[in-house]
Amino acid sequence: MSRYEDLTSELLMGMRLYGVKYQRIALHAPFGLQYEDAPGKAQLHFVGRGSLLIRSASGVIYPLQAGDALLIPHGKPHALISDEAAVCVPITTFNSRPICDSVCAIGDGVDVCPDDSDVILFSACMAFELGGMQPLVHTMPDVMLVSTLLAQYPEIQPILDAMERETRQRKAGFAGILSRLADVVAAQIVRGWVENGCGKGSGLVQALRDPRLSLAMAAMHREPGENWTVERLARESGSSRSVFAARFQSATGMTPLRYLTELRMRLAVERIVHEGEAVESVAFHLGYGSLAAFSRAFKRIVGTPPGALRAEREMR
Repeated sequence: MSRYEDLTSELLMGMRLYGVKYQRIALHAPFGLQYEDAPGKAQLHFVGRGSLLIRSASGVIYPLQAGDALLIPHGKPHALISDEAAVCVPITTFNSRPICDSVCAIGDGVDVCPDDSDVILFSACMAFELGGMQPLVHTMPDVMLVSTLLAQYPEIQPILDAMERETRQRKAGFAGILSRLADVVAAQIVRGWVENGCGKGSGLVQALRDPRLSLAMAAMHREPGENWTVERLARESGSSRSVFAARFQSATGMTPLRYLTELRMRLAVERIVHEGEAVESVAFHLGYGSLAAFSRAFKRIVGTPPGALRAEREMR
């Protein structure tokens, strides 16, 4: 692995990509299902039987066959269609029936799990969080196809084969098995994109590829609670203060200390919301000498006080 791959793999160890809502969809042609905007969520579609087209928010058409999978990382509006002339209706208008806690069956008839469907899909709406590396999400393409990874990552194919079998056969427990396999496929798509250089991504990606800036980036991510100054970060990168500051600003569009503050706040949100850590503890571990200073920085970056976020979590 290259130094870039080593660093990004290390920094993505805290990746959270997991389904919050799953759907087994059975359809008869012609059909057109419209998915609305879902900010902060990713959408995975897997075709278990038949073929269809997916029309992205920009109007690009992607043909999918049985065994294909596709990830829409930004949760942008898109449509599943039988042909380009198909009329689309919101997926929320289709008949739906729960299969288990997080999976429901959706169909275009009274029976939402018919045996004669032209197309069967398994779809997952996913929470998509990369912790300190969250800015990478903004550099991802609107659509990510698993087919582009199969030659390089042949281990994905058996997972897709298993998904196809489970989608078609509907044996006992198939919904739970499909949901777990969908999580794995989505994570594989993201990992493949990162390991292949994040496409044409700029900003954070450019800084991670820079042999000097990446040293300072790694230092901040590994020890976000350290009392970092521009001078210390410049030493980590082996550059003078002025050269480092200018190079960092050019690559990321922000100062090193602004980047550090945003990194700390992303980690703070993760620790408060997902790990249930006390606000005072989070502030201490992220290098703040007082709760007041942490709260001011948190509200400035996140837009809401940390206490409000904590209270919202406790009400769930």
